Amino acid sequence: MKTKTLEDLFIDMLKDIYYAERKILKALPKMARSAQSPDLKSAFESHRDETEGQVERLQQVFEMIGKAARGKTCPAIDGIIEEGEEVMEGFKDSPALDAGLVATAQAVEHYEMARYGTLCAWAKLLGHKDVVALLKKTLSEEEATDVKLTRLAEGSVNQAAVEAA
Repeated sequence: MKTKTLEDLFIDMLKDIYYAERKILKALPKMARSAQSPDLKSAFESHRDETEGQVERLQQVFEMIGKAARGKTCPAIDGIIEEGEEVMEGFKDSPALDAGLVATAQAVEHYEMARYGTLCAWAKLLGHKDVVALLKKTLSEEEATDVKLTRLAEGSVNQAAVEAA
């Protein structure tokens, strides 16, 4: 049996995040429809467009390393998305719905930031210098989205949940 290498792990994690991004792409429109705040709805819609670009970037990464762009089931993202669906169902018509949606979205962003940070470090170590730039671009977008979500939460969404209660 062949010993698995960091390259194998890198490819495995690329498959994981590829699956995750595609699942997120499907979840964002539902989150946008559920959002009560126009600003939050808009943030989800714009992040959906950004996520499409991230999926395309991952397809480029797979091509650059000579592998087929294929996902691998990611139980972590499946669980986070399932939690988001529970929030949408359990807090439908609740003033706390948007706060729950932001919390779910930030859980997704934090997962993605952890994955892309690791992938960037490994790509650099493995000599995939051309891939590092693509992964760093996505990491920067995920970090920016997290900051936007924090601003929405602290600027209006959380307070609106408290005031309406």
